[in-house]
This record gives sequence, C-alpha cells and structure tokens, in this order.
Amino acid sequence: MPDATSDTPPTDPGARLAPAAPTPLGIYDRSRGPQVTGIEVTAVALSLVWLLGAAIFFVVLEPSNGTDDSLRFLMTMLAVFMPVGMIWVAATAARASRVMREEATRLQTAIDALRHAYVSQSQGGASATSVGRKLDEIAAAQRKAEATLAMFSSTREIGSHRPAQPGARAPAARPQGQADDQPALALGTPAEALTPELSNDDFIRALNFPETAEDRDGFSALRRALKHRPTAQLVQAAQDVLTLLSQDGIYMDDLRPDMAKPDVWRRFAEGARGRAIAGLGGVRDRSSLALSAGRMKQDPIFRDAAHHFLRVYDRAFQSFSERASDAEVAAFSNTRTSRAFMLLGRVAGTFD
Repeated sequence: MPDATSDTPPTDPGARLAPAAPTPLGIYDRSRGPQVTGIEVTAVALSLVWLLGAAIFFVVLEPSNGTDDSLRFLMTMLAVFMPVGMIWVAATAARASRVMREEATRLQTAIDALRHAYVSQSQGGASATSVGRKLDEIAAAQRKAEATLAMFSSTREIGSHRPAQPGARAPAARPQGQADDQPALALGTPAEALTPELSNDDFIRALNFPETAEDRDGFSALRRALKHRPTAQLVQAAQDVLTLLSQDGIYMDDLRPDMAKPDVWRRFAEGARGRAIAGLGGVRDRSSLALSAGRMKQDPIFRDAAHHFLRVYDRAFQSFSERASDAEVAAFSNTRTSRAFMLLGRVAGTFD
C-alpha cells in the first residue's frame, strides 16, 4: 500500500489532466504546516472549561431567588461569554505574532540569499573582465607576430631575387659545382630597396580593411600591404587604435564625418597644422569625441597608441600624396583608418 506522505506524483488519468503546478518559489514554497495549532487547542480547552464552570455555578450552585430575571440574564451572559471572547482575542494575537515571526525569518533568509548572489555576481564579473583583458592582450600580440612574420618572409623572398645595387661589392666566387640557387645579398643594401611596390588602389583598400569575411579582394590587398613595410606599420597602428576604440563601443562605420577637399589634405601633407587644416576634423559625433577624450586622459596605453598612430599616419600620407591623384586622395580620406585619424586628431588638438 503506498505511503500517504510519498512525493510520488499521482498516476490516475484525472491527475494528468490537472493544470501544471506553479513555479516553485524556493523558501516561500514550503508547506504551511497544520492549520490548527496548539494555540487554538488551548483556547478551545479554556473556553470549554470556563463554560462548564459557569454552567455549574449559575445552574446548580446559584438557583434563581426571585430577583429581576432580565438583569440576572444579562449579567449571566456577560459573565459567561466575555472571558471566552478574551481567550480568543489572546489566541488570535498569539497566532498573528507567530506568523509575523515566521515571515520575518523568511524575509531575512531571502535578503541573505540576495546578498550572497550579488557578491558572487560581482566577483564573477571582475574575473570575467580580467580574463577578457588577458585575451585582448594575447590577440594583439598574435597580430603583431603575424605582421612581423609576413614582413620577414617578404624581405627574404625579395632579397633572393632582386639584383644587387650599382656600386655594391660583388659577391665572392663560389666553388665550382656548388649550386647557385641562393645568391648572397649585397652588403649595404637599405631596407627600403627590398620593399615591394604597392599600388595606390591596394594601399587604399588595405587601410579600409576587409568589409566582411568573404571580402577576398580586401584580404588580398591587406596581405600585399603587410609586405610593404611602411604600410604594414600604419596598418598595425590603425588596427591597434580601432581595437581600443571598439572597447568603448566606437566603430568607424557608425561615424559620418564631413569630408574635406583634396586640397586641404595636400596642405596637411605639406606640413600645415592648426586652423589651416581644420576641415580635416570632420567627425562631429559628441559621444565618440567625449569617450575618446576621456580615454586619452585616463588610459596611458590608449594615449601612446593614439599618438603613435598619428605619427605613422602623417608619414604614410605624405608619401602617398606625392603619387596620388585627387580622386585617390578623396577615396583614401573615406577609409576607416582616415576616420580614426579625424577622430583622434580632434581629440589630440591637431586641428586647433
């Protein structure tokens, strides 16, 4: 025979059609216990004892002696039922006090649970922030290593196929029969001579970065740009500041700057600064400017990365403007890298 107190759910068809039980409420979902407590039992017992005693006194021990029956009846009712009422008032007050103590205990338990959950969440959030910062540092180091390997590979490849510069010392003669598949690099050759040529179109496309993961032309241009040492430096610097800006929710695709004319850009390439090139600071988004200015003042890593990016951008654009047309300068000014320059240039005071 199954136990009446078992927690096994009923298996009869009527039980299956019953509505689902409400969601458990934790400590507030515990059973209420018996409805009749010792307080009610005591009150009933005292009431019965008093009524029995009153009945014995008024009926047996004190018979009627001819006085006013109406007054006697009223006094009898008061003497019988007023103590009973007082007993139940006391019982009700005791029950209410007990319920209030139970609710206070439950409320204190709930507050302790909320406090514990808040502390656990705060500690978990701090650890997650630390882990995220470490992952960002590892990703940045990996990108720098990839860029360095790409430049090193391109330097070796070009050095093995480019002819020696005029006036350089001829390489020593090799023994007869030795393979000549790896000629020696002439001493004194500058690093710039080993840098492969990069077209203006690839330069612009690389500094705008690939649009999507399927942008094959963008990735091809970026790979060619990483083989060009000056451009690789600008790409790496731009990637660093774009990553730091994204941590504050600032993305270059969301900015809509006022575009300056190519003449203003050429004045910047010639060395003009301040009000003469104020038109280059076309970024007007107040939230992005405020966040970047605050980060520039408080974060030394962000400040160093921004100043390094501005210096590398200045040198790269001076070289690019000498061989670029006005249309190419306009296209270059609309890249993500140039938008970052407009934003950080305004924060750094380049256009003041």
